[in-house]
Amino acid sequence: MTEIAGTRWVITGAAGNIGSALRSALLDRQAVLVSTDIRTMTPLGPHESLASTDLADLPALVELFDGADGVIHLGGIPDEADFHDLAEVNIVGTYHVLEAARRAGVPRVVYASSNRLTGFYPSGAHVTPDMPPRPDGFYGVSKVAGEALCRLYADKFDISTISLRIGSYEQRPGSVREQRTWLSPADAVRAFIAAMTTTEHTAVFYAVSGNTDGWWDLDAGTAIGFTPRDDAAQWGEAEHIDPEVPQGGIYASLAYSTDQMRQERTVR
Repeated sequence: MTEIAGTRWVITGAAGNIGSALRSALLDRQAVLVSTDIRTMTPLGPHESLASTDLADLPALVELFDGADGVIHLGGIPDEADFHDLAEVNIVGTYHVLEAARRAGVPRVVYASSNRLTGFYPSGAHVTPDMPPRPDGFYGVSKVAGEALCRLYADKFDISTISLRIGSYEQRPGSVREQRTWLSPADAVRAFIAAMTTTEHTAVFYAVSGNTDGWWDLDAGTAIGFTPRDDAAQWGEAEHIDPEVPQGGIYASLAYSTDQMRQERTVR
């Protein structure tokens, strides 16, 4: 698939910041969209229909995906949470999306993964997508599982799966860490369009702007057609960061995970 115009895509998690911006950009490119979220949305154009389909409802997803050229899976819990919730929504929910795509005959799933999958690598490391995962929390673990499911469905069930490890999506970098991890809104659209239109069957790449002081290798993105045009350096010179500090920053702290645990849960 190399063209957007006239193709039909389902977007899960479509009410979020990235989902809203991507919907607008794709409609401008004449895509036909089915946007779903459990949150309230307003259609952005005449070629967009809305749904409120829970990721837990596999039969409803199969029906929703019928006739689609592809699915962009943005839905899920977007940050650290109790592991049981992350497992139910992010892991089982991603399985449901992939399995629904298989049953509905959808040829491609574009998966919103996260840089937090490698957040325990030190800031002095240059990280490539083929290095072992080092998640900075349980949210990152859920993305490791999601990428593994995507690979399984590509290898075993012949669905094309493209996983984007999304950087810090902001209008401008707002911290020392984001000077390395920033993903501009314009580059985010470029990354998703590359994932939607590449001829590669399966790929994993970092969706991040071309930051002068960035941590992550961009070659995998280049190989599927993603060329970022923005750079955090345009907002000022990057401040020093200890090369031994985890790339996840605060996300790698003990409290960032333990504070989200539901203490009333017991192991039997």
